[in-house]
Amino acid sequence: MTLETFLISLEALGVIAFALSGIIEAARKKFDLVGVVMVGAIAAFGGGTLRDVLLDRRPFFWIEQELWVWLLIAVGVSLPFFFRARHIEISEKALLVPDAFGLGIFAAGGTHLALVSGQSPMVAVLMGVITAVVGGVLRDVLVNEVPRAFHDHQPYAVIAFAGGWLVVLFDFLFLPASVSVLASASVMVLVRLLAVKYGWELKRWRFL
Repeated sequence: MTLETFLISLEALGVIAFALSGIIEAARKKFDLVGVVMVGAIAAFGGGTLRDVLLDRRPFFWIEQELWVWLLIAVGVSLPFFFRARHIEISEKALLVPDAFGLGIFAAGGTHLALVSGQSPMVAVLMGVITAVVGGVLRDVLVNEVPRAFHDHQPYAVIAFAGGWLVVLFDFLFLPASVSVLASASVMVLVRLLAVKYGWELKRWRFL
């Protein structure tokens, strides 16, 4: 497998993960089929599209890989039937796992793409954060929720930011890009899942 194929495959997993989080959240709010697919699309493509705009990358990643759009539609149409057949409850907790995978994969991949395009380490890390966080923020806004990344007090953007620096470190050590991205994404996914499981919280902002 070439590096390009590996990175495309990894980004596809991130798209699917964030699409699932958007579809589940829209289904919880009892959106119709069009609404479910649209929220899934915004969650999956929002962060990466903004990253591509800021880095002036053309075509946008989801236009270049049109198959992902069809995959998103297929998942949006079939997932409710799968949940009903398996008697799976569509709860808030159901979206936390795919959201964690999307966070890690998009943060690592976005940072790597920015580094490859010649950006400084700080800018590259911020591009990783944007790639990982913006889709989820837009998803929550569309379903009329305060973005979870801002109010649940559990580390989210912080994990993307720290994980992005891990990508930078591995790049500085001249590790293969596939190893760098995969290892960094895995660490971020693990930390996010542990934060959710054990209720780790950031210090709350207090004026008094």
